[in-house]
Amino acid sequence: MLPAKLRKGQLPTKICVTCGRPFEYRKKWRANWDEVKYCGEKCQRNRPPSTPNAATA
Repeated sequence: MLPAKLRKGQLPTKICVTCGRPFEYRKKWRANWDEVKYCGEKCQRNRPPSTPNAATA
């Protein structure tokens, strides 16, 4: 889990699934950081279509 006190230089980062750019941890994502996939609402709305057969192909 994340430490209680984070400083700007110590924030964890992830890569956005839609745009492929890195984004940093935000306080509003504290409760569900492990589930965050998108850097913002625009990327979440424009997410790539999920194809269930892509894993088997």
